[in-house]
Amino acid sequence: MPIDEFRRHAGAVVDRIADYLADVGELPVLSRVRPGDIRARVPAAMPEEGESMEDILADFDRLVVPGTTHWNHPGFFGYFAVTGSGPGILGEMLTAALNVNAMLWRTGPAATELEEACLDWIRRALGLPEGFAGEITDTASTSTLYALAAARDAAFPAARADGLAGLPPGRVYCSTETHSAAHKSVATLGMGYGGVRHIPVDGAFRMDARALAAAIREDRQGGLMPVAVVATTGTTGTAAIDPVRAIAEVCAGEGVWLHVDGAYGGPAAMVPGYEWVLDGAELADSIVVNPHKWLFVPIDCSVLLVKDRARLARAFSSTASFLTVPEPETRATNLMDYGLALGRRFRALKLWFVLRYFGANGIAERIAEHIRLASLFEAWVRDSEEWEVLAPRHLSLVAFRWRGPVGRAALPATSPHDLNEANERILERVNAGGEVFLSHTLLRRPGDEPVYALRLAVGNLRTTEEHVRKAWEALRRLEPPGPPGRHEENL
Repeated sequence: MPIDEFRRHAGAVVDRIADYLADVGELPVLSRVRPGDIRARVPAAMPEEGESMEDILADFDRLVVPGTTHWNHPGFFGYFAVTGSGPGILGEMLTAALNVNAMLWRTGPAATELEEACLDWIRRALGLPEGFAGEITDTASTSTLYALAAARDAAFPAARADGLAGLPPGRVYCSTETHSAAHKSVATLGMGYGGVRHIPVDGAFRMDARALAAAIREDRQGGLMPVAVVATTGTTGTAAIDPVRAIAEVCAGEGVWLHVDGAYGGPAAMVPGYEWVLDGAELADSIVVNPHKWLFVPIDCSVLLVKDRARLARAFSSTASFLTVPEPETRATNLMDYGLALGRRFRALKLWFVLRYFGANGIAERIAEHIRLASLFEAWVRDSEEWEVLAPRHLSLVAFRWRGPVGRAALPATSPHDLNEANERILERVNAGGEVFLSHTLLRRPGDEPVYALRLAVGNLRTTEEHVRKAWEALRRLEPPGPPGRHEENL
């Protein structure tokens, strides 16, 4: 594309981005297309001749925007929200222009050294001691895979050369609330889904450290090899904070790798008064936080920090002859040595832009405001007789449900199945309204039926108290007037 033409179209794209960010709150959060709609409107084969950018951008407006669920919408309260912040978007644009592959230091000196600097900034901001270092990956799933690969390498040093055949079965310990990324990682690393042992949680959905210690001892006696424990600070279901310090003491006594999943909750430790969220994380072997969640960096950007980065290199380093470097550069960091990917995007640039633009205080203030908004929503739920909070709220996530009209043949006469179905229908109708988007989870306490819980998670920079209030009003409009299961027509 000639530079003059590029300049003209780039201006049109920037205008679209600015208009989109200004008006995204007017769009329906959840896309209203049906499966297959977009594909049916795209030609079966690529065009024989090139098309104009005007036509391409017109189709962006016609197909892509309506076919998008808008994670940048201030009413997006599902899963854990992500924010494409202004400085992050600008950094992403420049990343695409530079088109760096930072596999070796020499193929991306700025990309390599900015990545190391940004990771050290984050380490300091989270209160972790010197020595923790690592890399930026795409998501927490990849970061967890890399951490558990290093843990497996430490537990089975011969496995890298000879595989796992003939070795005792490996075991990784997770609570019943741990993210499924850990299960995928264990299976990918050759230990199978059976290599995961679930540890029960307490009434606040936190891993039971005493049960963990007993499980590890039992597995050793049974001839199994304890490989790693995954603790979570901010679980997906309820944002529960596992007792990391107590878990770390168990791991230290047993010689087992401890990985802390702080993908969502970790950045809260930057807020004065919330340092406790990562209490004990300094004793861990690895920790993941996702800047594309609560540090307002456009997806994808996940930070993996390891107490001894050389362990990552032992698990992954394998240099082909064409990747060797001259002597002066052998002491430089080659980021390809610390993970599976050889090709590596310059993700540090958008992270650097965001951290500099907001600063540590600006980030902490915005996280604190999200926690305040969630606390406000929690108070509204608790003040309502028809609704209930289902788990302790520590951060910016509220797990709750409609429980029925108190005093009118309500909860005691209602089956758990009917109550779950009623809440599922409420969620479907609220999301169909377009103003807000919430997600759900199933909460399981020992001996109880699974509870269908609604989740409201505040995490987008553009979210205000008005948007949280809209979510509450939308929910209240859709609550049935009578016992669940008898008034489905209202849902």
